[in-house]
Amino acid sequence: MTKRLDRRKFLIYGSAGLGTSILFNACANNAPTTSQSPSPAAGSPSPAAAGGDTIKVGILHSLSGTMAISEKSVVDAEQLAIEEINKAGGVLGKQIEAVVEDGSSDWPTFAEKTKKLIDQDKVATIFGCWTSASRKAVLPVVEEKKFMLWYPVQYEGQECSQNIFYTGAAPNQQIEPAVEWLLKNKGKDFYLVGSDYVFPRTANTIIKAQLQAKGGKTVGEDYLPLGNTEVTPIITKIKAALPKGGVIFNTLNGDSNVAFFKQMQGAGLGPDKYPVMSVSVAEEEVKAIGPSYLKGHYASWNYFQTVDTPANKKFVAAFKAKYGAERVVNDPMEAAYIAVYIWKQAVEKAKTIELEAVRQAALGQTFDAPEGKVTMENSHHLSKVVRIGEVQDDGMFKIVYESKGAVKPLPWNQFVAETKGYSCDWSTGGKGGKFKGA
Repeated sequence: MTKRLDRRKFLIYGSAGLGTSILFNACANNAPTTSQSPSPAAGSPSPAAAGGDTIKVGILHSLSGTMAISEKSVVDAEQLAIEEINKAGGVLGKQIEAVVEDGSSDWPTFAEKTKKLIDQDKVATIFGCWTSASRKAVLPVVEEKKFMLWYPVQYEGQECSQNIFYTGAAPNQQIEPAVEWLLKNKGKDFYLVGSDYVFPRTANTIIKAQLQAKGGKTVGEDYLPLGNTEVTPIITKIKAALPKGGVIFNTLNGDSNVAFFKQMQGAGLGPDKYPVMSVSVAEEEVKAIGPSYLKGHYASWNYFQTVDTPANKKFVAAFKAKYGAERVVNDPMEAAYIAVYIWKQAVEKAKTIELEAVRQAALGQTFDAPEGKVTMENSHHLSKVVRIGEVQDDGMFKIVYESKGAVKPLPWNQFVAETKGYSCDWSTGGKGGKFKGA
């Protein structure tokens, strides 16, 4: 049975204060814990990770609970990449063996399963998480054990861990361009709606600071516990705050989006006067909710299934051939697919699965991804193209905005006073996770 996600757990694992990410980053210098049985030095996977003819890797996502609507498909994309790599000869002459665990949409479970993958399964690395609350629960574990997590979802930034590689967007590669586009094209009055955990609250802190700097206005802000579908009171507040229409910026996650879009339409709040910009709704969620409820609304991502590149056509065809012609792909799935390939390239460059060597070898890696060429920067974040799409009748996105080139990531937000001017550099000789200067 899926464990109940109550507000207490959100407060423990998903505090939105900027100090939370600083606190977790401080864990980077903690000494590794000892175990009762002999184990390799911190930062070095057990020989079991590459035992025999295989290299074990962990896959950790929610296969049950409210986040399963989004995360199951991410696992499919990661396993597609592993299958392709294995068919092409594997890594260092060995086949990749995936050990899949269910985080159950429960943040303490994510931490427990991370420990299991590292200590019992002896994996070489972990691909996992979706919500920032799950990542924040895993972060102190990988920091303490000096391990490696590949995180595939756009997030709120305000974090730059030596032990995490972020293959989704930083705020300046998704949230900030979306706000800028809305201000130019849809209006200056914004109502913010989100799930009650770290990503939406921190994202909205950034949005409010950006609106203040750019002449926009926040007219309302509301949150729902993750999985909660009691959206009627929020819709009533939206109508009262925006009687003539306005922009709704949506950071809801999981099943809450189903109720939100259906009740928005039922209340007569259509995209002509009340355009919704989502940053956690992609093709998979549109299909699950129903395109008729989302047509004309928008989403900001780096990748859409409709991106016209040879690499994307190959990716979409391979995914559908493996999982079914009716399946769709989306940004987090593509970012997860990218992560497996960049890890593979880093291991091959390092000629070992030893974590510190792979960490350094990953920096500067490029990949001809379905979204376009990406580069792993010294901040452990990717340079990525920014796109905004409008939902069409068929559930696909018509791309209405695309950046001229790849946008470099800024993990520390430059609109928020507490982090303005800070940078991150994990390269040899770099200044670490948070320092003043370019």
